[in-house]
Amino acid sequence: MGKGFIGARQTTLNSEIVLNGIGVHSGAPASIILHPADIDTGIRFLVVDGNDIKSEIVANHHAVSNVTLCTVLSDGNGTSIATVEHLLAALRGLSIDNVLIEIDSGEVPIMDGSAAQFVEAIDETGIRLLDSPRRFVKILENIFVEDGDCIGELRPHNGFQIDVEIDFESPVIGRQRHIVDVSPGLFRSELARARTFGFMEDVEQLWAAGRALGASLENTVAIGKDRIINPEGLRYSDEFVRHKILDAIGDLALAGAPIIGAFRSVRGGHWLNLKVLSALFANEDAWTVVEAPRVRDTGHVELGYGVAVANYAADRS
Repeated sequence: MGKGFIGARQTTLNSEIVLNGIGVHSGAPASIILHPADIDTGIRFLVVDGNDIKSEIVANHHAVSNVTLCTVLSDGNGTSIATVEHLLAALRGLSIDNVLIEIDSGEVPIMDGSAAQFVEAIDETGIRLLDSPRRFVKILENIFVEDGDCIGELRPHNGFQIDVEIDFESPVIGRQRHIVDVSPGLFRSELARARTFGFMEDVEQLWAAGRALGASLENTVAIGKDRIINPEGLRYSDEFVRHKILDAIGDLALAGAPIIGAFRSVRGGHWLNLKVLSALFANEDAWTVVEAPRVRDTGHVELGYGVAVANYAADRS
């Protein structure tokens, strides 16, 4: 199928994908295998020990156990998986509904610090349509969360929009804002390559806390007092805010289905993204699940969320 497909039917991968790397926080080797999955499987992590499945963790907001520097999912019995957000962003950004993620460590490999290598691997194997309608979480009422000068919001919208504003004292970043209407094509070209970033002044403190042990210039944009340390510089002039959008897409994937609505974050991060999701699902009047109607396979089509999703879902709430 075409690279830009987004439509009415559920999807999975054409074949399995194997990826190897290290954990950005643990510094330990990490491998994942993405397996095609059946209708209504959703996104699930299978934590393995040799040939045995140690635990199965559904990628859902209920499973979130920590949001310090990354998003961590746990089974509640001592098994957890850290730094899930970039992989989840790639899957949601490319409109993949069903996949089993086999992982042999406690952290998803950081790769180059972005979602680009996940996207490349998915594009290489391809995406398969399944014979079942896609379901969406449709926002019906505004959800507003405020914590000091940090603001998070979800509101009804005819599509899937992300609006993120960041504000850092560092002159290298400063204040940046970016708004996107998410589609697979836009995710590939405008967001997937945006890398995670960190400040050199924080490195020793992070190491002492057992964090960022695998961070390097190969997977992180390192920020000095007044300059970017990476010799190649930035991939986008506003790479920092684009990465925060990528993170938000990954965190919002923990809604369990694609969202029809608009998300806004001001001076937020993983903690705020998940706080907004929790507030949403605590209010049963603020959302509903809508199902796309069954349609004939029309081939290789790229459809934007506003046209292909919200219009046929709007009458089903």
